[in-house]
Amino acid sequence: MPQTPGPFPPPHGRAPAPQPPRPRDELVELALQRLPEKGRRAAQWLRQPSARWARIPLALALIAGSALAMLPVFGMWMLPFGLLLLAEDVPLLRRLSERLLRWVERRRPHWLGLAPPDGH
Repeated sequence: MPQTPGPFPPPHGRAPAPQPPRPRDELVELALQRLPEKGRRAAQWLRQPSARWARIPLALALIAGSALAMLPVFGMWMLPFGLLLLAEDVPLLRRLSERLLRWVERRRPHWLGLAPPDGH
């Protein structure tokens, strides 16, 4: 009979069972929790399906604005934010952003406010 996970560590010699991957939306929410309150509220509103009319033009403006990185207000920071916003509506970008978020979860969990895995 298989053991169910409990509050006690596994017996010596056995590694704990790997955790199932978190859904993309959960990873995005973890990342949003790291933003200041105003930015978090705006991003959560922009992620709603009803905000598509604002999300797509804003994403395209951010991507275009990143080309003006040499100006003071603009910068390369705009490109990833624009691509992440656009990923809500473009399946290819959505899959790529999910892969990126999973990489961050594995390699840089503190970026999402997660504790690093044991042994690191």
